[in-house]
Amino acid sequence: MGSQKFAVLLCADDSDYVKKIYGGYFGVFVRMLEEEGETWDMFRVSNGEFPEDEKVGEYDGFVITGSCNDAHGNDLWICKLLNLLKKLNGMKKKVLGICFGHQILGRALGGKIGRASSGWDIGITNINLQPSKIFSSLKMPASLSIIECHRDEVWELPPKAEVMARSNKTGIEMFRYGDHFMGIQGHPEYTKDILFNLIDRLLHRDLIEESFAEKAKSKLEANEPDKEAWKKLCIGFLKGRL
Repeated sequence: MGSQKFAVLLCADDSDYVKKIYGGYFGVFVRMLEEEGETWDMFRVSNGEFPEDEKVGEYDGFVITGSCNDAHGNDLWICKLLNLLKKLNGMKKKVLGICFGHQILGRALGGKIGRASSGWDIGITNINLQPSKIFSSLKMPASLSIIECHRDEVWELPPKAEVMARSNKTGIEMFRYGDHFMGIQGHPEYTKDILFNLIDRLLHRDLIEESFAEKAKSKLEANEPDKEAWKKLCIGFLKGRL
């Protein structure tokens, strides 16, 4: 078997902090998912950089990142990404969607997405896993905590999609479609310092109130995300081991 090849479809510009500490969001994802002997490429899709049509088949899997853009928007690159996802669905390529990526996957499949009625979810959220053969094969506990930073969500999925996790805040925290598409609303790849920095950026851009930011930060200090469990799950899914 040849070495596996993966691509990260980057849907956001790197913050200075993440660039400096982790070599950008691409570096953050590679750090979580890469194993020996694999090739990882990056395409800045939010800047209009996409894999060439004839090269798409060379990849074993794709990761779609978070974004500052709305997955329910119709920017040119978002429409192009939806077309690519429909093609990847037809090819049954493994696609792991995170946050914005989770929402855009839901949209590509014909689901409904939009603003969350409960507002921003920022911090470490405990999510309840639904019974699924994937979780039992990994001996997962009934709930896992994950870093969240979103104000949009998947409202509704097509009937063929399996909702894999829910939380008190969000009805669809995670879903799977066939064996090839999986969406996670939270950020398994984030570390607490990345979120701290992000809270400051959202505050600076007046997207959240100061009191909200302070509260989110203090709650962060008391909790830890289940990073290892999420890493195992994401790697297992993307590399076809589940």
